[in-house]
Amino acid sequence: MSAFATRSLRVSTRLTTVCRRQSPGWDWPSAESRLVRQRFRSERARSWRAEPRRSGARRWLLRGAALLVVLVCAGAGSYEPGMPEVEEPLGPRMPVGFVIPFVLLLLSIAILPAAARDWWKDDVNKGKVAAFFSIPVIVLFAFHFGSAGNIELLHQAMEYSSFVMLLAALYVISGGILIEGAFRGTPASNTALLAIGAVLANLIGTTGASLLLVRPLIRGNIRRRRVVHVPVFFIFVVANCGGLLTPLGDPPLFLGFLQGVPFEWTLRLWPQWLLVNGVLLALFAVWDFFASRLDAQEGGAAPAAASDLRFALRGAHNFAFLAGVIVLLFASRHGYGNRGTPWPFGIQEVGLLGLAVASFFSTRPDIREKNHATFGPIIEVAVIFAGIFVTITPVLLLLDANGRRFGLSEPWHFFWAAGLMSSILDNAPSYLAAVATACGAQQIPLEGPYLRTFLELRGPSGGDQILAAISCGCVFMGALTYIGNAPNFMVRAYAEESNIRMPSFFGFMLYSFAILVPLFGVVTFVFFAPR
Repeated sequence: MSAFATRSLRVSTRLTTVCRRQSPGWDWPSAESRLVRQRFRSERARSWRAEPRRSGARRWLLRGAALLVVLVCAGAGSYEPGMPEVEEPLGPRMPVGFVIPFVLLLLSIAILPAAARDWWKDDVNKGKVAAFFSIPVIVLFAFHFGSAGNIELLHQAMEYSSFVMLLAALYVISGGILIEGAFRGTPASNTALLAIGAVLANLIGTTGASLLLVRPLIRGNIRRRRVVHVPVFFIFVVANCGGLLTPLGDPPLFLGFLQGVPFEWTLRLWPQWLLVNGVLLALFAVWDFFASRLDAQEGGAAPAAASDLRFALRGAHNFAFLAGVIVLLFASRHGYGNRGTPWPFGIQEVGLLGLAVASFFSTRPDIREKNHATFGPIIEVAVIFAGIFVTITPVLLLLDANGRRFGLSEPWHFFWAAGLMSSILDNAPSYLAAVATACGAQQIPLEGPYLRTFLELRGPSGGDQILAAISCGCVFMGALTYIGNAPNFMVRAYAEESNIRMPSFFGFMLYSFAILVPLFGVVTFVFFAPR
């Protein structure tokens, strides 16, 4: 027995003796018996840890096999391996059972962070969930559809690479910009900061703008009593509704850019952007004014005084890298240097990677530390969206093949359908599902830059009106819930770290439905109602 264990046994024996003297009628366990129990528990725990990890892998293998059997049964009898390739599009031949992995993956993403928070924090576990639902889809595409299925999966892999590379570049570059110095949380300065965020979100994305501005905003208002509305409106404006004007603003818009939407097309959505963000900023200014006045009347803490530290914008050279991202995307889509033909896959992605690497090594490490700009969030996005891009493939093909059956024909139909999906499923896959349904209704196959073909449709409910409705719905209504867009959770987490008691999931929905739903009704009437 070690010296530490011996001393522990002596101390425990003395404590037991004292307890017996004070409570003679109680049967106190001896120190020796407790030590034996502790040894037994530790040895049992070691035996559990020493159990081969093959059992965990075996469980996942069995689960994957079970799901594979379900999906095979769902499509059994439809295809015969080894037969000549069928020229018919994949959509009409797709078994409905292929929707199951996508639905279960989205449910896992929504439920597991709350039901198994500690387990979900590990990116390896996220990867297990994504692989669990993705591998059966990959196997079945290759098994049932042969070369056609492989081509479809390769196309999705290329889009995924472009998507993640842009998000990573924007995240790394925006994480190298830091705002320091005095900021006093008055109604005027708070409103001005939200307005700046609404514009900035179109240049560095809603995630980048949230990362850059949420900390000075919270610091300036931390001493106030009535402050919950500040991060709530920040989610409304900066983390969602502000990023409507460029493909850089929000992930759904960049997905549209990848499918053929011109880079400058989203600029025509400025009336919707101006109406929504203008109304939200006006409401916030009035709300913040009365909240600040009530704090003053009740003797609450005044807004934080300006500190001695002068205002400073550190890492400003990263704005040059952001300009490089915009130029690169614009040149890639318009085919500059390639006779007007869009650049082949790989050139744009390597360019984005180069800009991100240059930004990372040219920025002082302490700037990223103060921004808490670690690689964790982008790794999480990359892992989760790998599963989404794979599992949504059969869903998109089914929607494209059956688009006319859903009865969606008017722009306002798509505005609300795409928006409500975004509020509960994340806005990026909701955008893809909505445009697949719209293209299916017009019998446009999901091949090549299909949204460019869709935009050429004319009529009272032409392609541009429907795509505008889908874009606005996905960007705006991502603000209805915490799970509608990734920055929502980030803003909530930072506010709670700063001892601001944020609303619960359903409490936040009370704010969003009371403020945003009537506003979206006005948007419907002004821009998307039948004429």
